[in-house]
Amino acid sequence: MSFEEYFPVFNKLTPEEKDCLINSVSLKRIKKGTIVHNGNDDCLGLLLIISGQLRAYILSEEGREITIFRLFSRDMCLFSASCMMKNIQFDITVTAEKDTEAWFIPVDIYKSLMENSAVIANYTNDIIGTRFTDVVWLIEQIMWKSFDKRLALFLKEESSIEGTERLEITHEKIASHLGTAREVVTRMLKYFQGEKVVSLSRGIVEITDMKKLSEMSE
Repeated sequence: MSFEEYFPVFNKLTPEEKDCLINSVSLKRIKKGTIVHNGNDDCLGLLLIISGQLRAYILSEEGREITIFRLFSRDMCLFSASCMMKNIQFDITVTAEKDTEAWFIPVDIYKSLMENSAVIANYTNDIIGTRFTDVVWLIEQIMWKSFDKRLALFLKEESSIEGTERLEITHEKIASHLGTAREVVTRMLKYFQGEKVVSLSRGIVEITDMKKLSEMSE
């Protein structure tokens, strides 16, 4: 569980850069439900995830959430150090969806390395590019895909993430991920249940026909 194993470009760094990172990182444990980052003024530092799950989302003026992306083992959370990215013009909130362990890199250390190391600068730009792609994909989903397809895709992906077809998730939580109202999710899930694709109980959505669900998401 050493830092070197989780930082993908570590072996490409100079001995001095390696020592700088190793001597500055620390292990951070984040409890489920903790707000890791909230707004542009919040600049904690970078998090390289060992285990667990983080969720990044934006909040509308009406208080409605929509998930932009989720982060898992070996993913880097840059937005917890958003002061490095002055051109970001919108507030992103990052919370822990599960108990999470991560390597914490102080923002001043990483910023200095990024300014002097082409390897780290390119790695950081690749991450930013990936997150931008996530946002563009989300916009395309919202604009061009009907809600039944978006919900089917979400359930399919959630099943893959959790490794089970019995999902312990509320309608409210699904609505937060998809940027809609709970009532909209409830109506569509009841339709899915009528089509014998899912079975519903309190706090549980169980996928009963994964093949049909996959077809509905396409």
